[in-house]
Amino acid sequence: QQHYVKTVASSPLTGLNVLRNSSSSIYSWHTHSPFSLNRNNATTLCEAASSNPAAKTAPYKPSDPAEPIADASNTNEDKTTKPKWGMWGEEEDGLFHGLFPRRQLWRPHLEYPLWHADWDGRQPIPVMSVDKDESARLTAQRDRQIRKDGVTKHIILIRHGQYDETHKEDEKRLLTPLGREQAAMTGKRLGQMIRGVNEEFGPCKVKVVRVSNLSRAKETADIIYDNMDLGNFDGEMVERADPDPLLNEGRPCHHIPGGKARPSVVERTDEHHPRIEEAFNKYFHRAPVPEMPPSATESKEKETIIATTSTEESNESDNKQKLVADPKHEFEVIVCHANVIRYFFCRALQLPPEAWLRLCTFNCSLTYFTIRPTGTVSCRMLGDIGHLPHEMCTFSMHTGFNW
Repeated sequence: QQHYVKTVASSPLTGLNVLRNSSSSIYSWHTHSPFSLNRNNATTLCEAASSNPAAKTAPYKPSDPAEPIADASNTNEDKTTKPKWGMWGEEEDGLFHGLFPRRQLWRPHLEYPLWHADWDGRQPIPVMSVDKDESARLTAQRDRQIRKDGVTKHIILIRHGQYDETHKEDEKRLLTPLGREQAAMTGKRLGQMIRGVNEEFGPCKVKVVRVSNLSRAKETADIIYDNMDLGNFDGEMVERADPDPLLNEGRPCHHIPGGKARPSVVERTDEHHPRIEEAFNKYFHRAPVPEMPPSATESKEKETIIATTSTEESNESDNKQKLVADPKHEFEVIVCHANVIRYFFCRALQLPPEAWLRLCTFNCSLTYFTIRPTGTVSCRMLGDIGHLPHEMCTFSMHTGFNW
């Protein structure tokens, strides 16, 4: 009996009904529920299990890891209602471990740490065919094409430079002299990325620079753009998008660890979370699915034309080699704020968003993501400040690292 209790207590069984203390109360044991065994109910558990042959003869069979199933608590059988993921709104009462309203807890699409493939709503549907095997073959062929010919989206998030925090009015919360220097050096670093160095470290196709609507971010973006030295760049011009209020600073969600949230914090979370979540969904997604490639003959002809054109251009320019950005990679730069960046990090990697305050992003730091055409996401940099000397490293009004 002791061995059986240890085995069952450590297994991920769900839905096991336990008769406790000879009463008629039934308790459901679930992987998410804190269920503790003491000497009394452990004995009762064994007695209940021994009286139920099915509990001993039916072995536990885990689900196929290749086909993850959504958490039952986060899925509605009624397809007409909204799936229960994200923040549920007003549907649930009570506090989450005494910290904040349970309705403000983020629910993932799938149980952690499973990866939700259609996180951006752009996962291609299977290719339909009368024959099931043919449908699977065509779908696999389509997916291979996407991996081969699809565009990888690169997103570089930049926190604004150090600014004057002594004022409450946004128009007065401008960059300090150090903050302007930070922004200038960040612009020079991005300019090097855009122009490239050689064939191995070629240019990056930066399509657009985006920015929030707060003064400190807009001033940072202006300085960054001016220091990219795009006047010497003969490629496509980098677009400057209009300021987007969705990217403004705010409280994206609650943070753990943390104490009990005050009513004002609960109100700010209700106010800011929908906006920041909308910004994430607006900018974080895979690139459009590529069209079907041309035939092999057409591809060879196009390659020949490109090669000939390249040779003619090089002869006309005294054999000067021109660096060309890889068309399968597109970059976006977003200048915004620390809380927003940290929330985006957790959401993009499908980590609990409540962990956002455990991260730290210095002023003018780079946080860099890649979104593959298949929908997988990676973080290449988090709060990178390698372009700034030690004496220019700040986190808000904190200087250096001894704080």
